[in-house]
Amino acid sequence: MQFKDKFIACLSLGERTYRTEKSDNLTMLIYLQEKKVVVETNGPHIARISVFETNRFSKNTLVGYCEVDLFELLTKDLDEHSEVLSLLDPSSSATIVGSISISCYIEDPVETEQSFARRVLAIVDYNEDGKLSLSEFSDLMKAFGNKLAVAKIEELFRQADTNGDGIVDMDELAALLADQQEREPLISNCPVCGEILGKHDKINDMIHMTLCFDEGTGNQIMTGGFLTDKQASYGWMFKLSEWAHFSSYDVGLHSGSTASHILVFDRRTKRLVEEVIDGKIVLSMRALYQSKVGLTLIDTGVKDLLKNLSEKQGKKMNSPESAKDIPKFLELFKDQINLDEVKDPLESFKTFNEFFIRQLKPGARPIASYEEDTIATCAADSRLMAFSSVDESTRLWIKGRKFSIEGLLGNDLHSNAFCNGSLVIFRLAPQDYHRFHVPVSGTLEKFVEIPGCLYTVNPIAVNSKYCNVFTENKRVVSIISTSEFGKVAFVAIGATMVGSITFLKEKGDHVRKGDEFGYFSFGGSTVICVFEKDAIKFDVDLLANSARSLETLVSVGMTLGVSTRGRDLQPPELEKCSLE
Repeated sequence: MQFKDKFIACLSLGERTYRTEKSDNLTMLIYLQEKKVVVETNGPHIARISVFETNRFSKNTLVGYCEVDLFELLTKDLDEHSEVLSLLDPSSSATIVGSISISCYIEDPVETEQSFARRVLAIVDYNEDGKLSLSEFSDLMKAFGNKLAVAKIEELFRQADTNGDGIVDMDELAALLADQQEREPLISNCPVCGEILGKHDKINDMIHMTLCFDEGTGNQIMTGGFLTDKQASYGWMFKLSEWAHFSSYDVGLHSGSTASHILVFDRRTKRLVEEVIDGKIVLSMRALYQSKVGLTLIDTGVKDLLKNLSEKQGKKMNSPESAKDIPKFLELFKDQINLDEVKDPLESFKTFNEFFIRQLKPGARPIASYEEDTIATCAADSRLMAFSSVDESTRLWIKGRKFSIEGLLGNDLHSNAFCNGSLVIFRLAPQDYHRFHVPVSGTLEKFVEIPGCLYTVNPIAVNSKYCNVFTENKRVVSIISTSEFGKVAFVAIGATMVGSITFLKEKGDHVRKGDEFGYFSFGGSTVICVFEKDAIKFDVDLLANSARSLETLVSVGMTLGVSTRGRDLQPPELEKCSLE
């Protein structure tokens, strides 16, 4: 690629991101940097490589990216696992803007342990004979910072000295470290950088320390400690804001002054991504929804202001002049909207709203286990939170003062069957495909429209203790009667800038899971599905992320959970049956 300024590259795998140093020139160059990562059989294996053009201030520009399945690359029958990958334009995955060469190899965990043992042994091997005396071994245990280990040094020395020759060689030290890290870790802090260990598994700790020892040896080691490629690309202004506690960057529930970055877990790639949102909007939402002053404003007229603003914006987005905003919108979300899957060509949209409620090509959202009605699927392209009970949802996510299922569904549709039932929240951001789909097969019994406000559905407001987004916003509640899940309440909730909620099905219609159900016009919006108590078992990964107050990025048709109804019913014992 040709660059206007210096650049960096980031590697993201799971919940970890690493970045290279800045390039020292602007043209194509051989730029070797490496990083050891752990690839687990059931863990993340799709790595994303992002290339950013840097500048002197805080914002760096994403100019190209690619994804590589490490399992596929490492299982190819090649002497050297290397490949030249196309770097794709963030605005269109069909456009190639450059290329990047990567190579990777597998290192056996035993080799990693021995490599680590060699580096550790070198710290206190004063006579450089490759072996440790009791005195040298004692100094090493003290360097590990583990008080428990210091108290039983002689016992550990005898344990390590398996051949009884009075010294500990490299193989014996490696075996001791590996054995102890599994049972009672000897090393509580990295001897080089001082970082607390034990946050991850033993092999990750060993890799961390091995790479720390590599610093200064001439090896080009990529820098770690980042959660997303966006965080890794931020410049000194962001670092200053973190140091001054103006903002924080982490997974989980944040409120008040720290609610400045929203991280979600991409279910497809199994990695963390940062949601794109304008900084000025973040500041205004924090001021309005996370303070008592904001609450006062809400109670003294902001509700009407938001409603009027949404109505005016809705009319604007339906005007022919609004079509000129489509390119700017695509530029803002250039790596999050895939135009290749949009059904109609871009030039066919005559207004912004026509583009906003765009349809996708057939097959763009395959429905998981389509013939199995016992399996529910995701209703929208969205950020999802799933909770087995209402109590869990209010403990981990919804902080409004008066949230309840009765308040959400209204008196006409609330029933005892929904009391403390399971619920799942699908939050749609502006960049998402804004048509929602049926999550379960059944018959549509009722539609009830509930008037209300138009607060934002952003987590900054949902996590606020000062307002009740879901029970005060405008919404439409429909009841789906199913044979596998009982009754399911489907709640489509409007939000700031949402002009309307449109349904494409009517009362009495039979629907299949995955059927297109309706759409939201311009703005962010939310769907909540409420299941009867003990009617569904949500997928384990969705519950695990939700327990961390971490939204999961999902697509229409992905699995949501399985019915628990009828599981205890056993078929009759044929030998006890009689025919008449």
